[in-house]
Amino acid sequence: MRIAIVLFDRFTALDAVGPYETLGRLPDSETVFVAEQRGPVRTDTGNLAVTADRTFAELPDPDIVVVPGGPGQTPQMENETLLDWLRAADATSTWTTSVCTGSLLLAAAGLLEGRRATSHWLALDHLKHFGVRPTGERVVTDGKYVTAAGVSAGIDMGLTLLGRIAGDEQAQTVQLWTEYDPQPPYDAGSPEKAPVHIVERLRRESRFSAK
Repeated sequence: MRIAIVLFDRFTALDAVGPYETLGRLPDSETVFVAEQRGPVRTDTGNLAVTADRTFAELPDPDIVVVPGGPGQTPQMENETLLDWLRAADATSTWTTSVCTGSLLLAAAGLLEGRRATSHWLALDHLKHFGVRPTGERVVTDGKYVTAAGVSAGIDMGLTLLGRIAGDEQAQTVQLWTEYDPQPPYDAGSPEKAPVHIVERLRRESRFSAK
């Protein structure tokens, strides 16, 4: 089973690495980072690069597609090379997935129309523009489409899908191996829990806000 994790300039690192460390441990699978061109692709901070080992053209038919989000997602919404590849890969994939605002790219490709999906909380309403039914759930499965909320939710998505494919014990083994046992020092991980002034500041600064 081949897992293709999409890369593009200014993606968010954990969006891709979370699924890589969880779903990527699926037995008898190969995880490949793909992009328009081979070579290093910079994350949103510019301080980290992940290497794309294959181009989209070199991997047209992965079994699982993983699309991260990040600030670089916005210019990719009109990148027909990427969108065409997503449509073609989805035609034969067993699972098509996203993390954070990666769901907007799936939506832009027309793959989520009429379906339930999630995204980063700042971007949820934008899914409606593509005929998608947004939900604030952390991981949403609708048919073969599995979408995760913002950034860290990609770990949950990877474990969820790993359990569906390889069974609960395999997913639990990976969860234990990675010691994924969240005990955050603050209870501010959602807009419902975080201080109101922080929520409003992030809304104002977001690229999704009405300027």
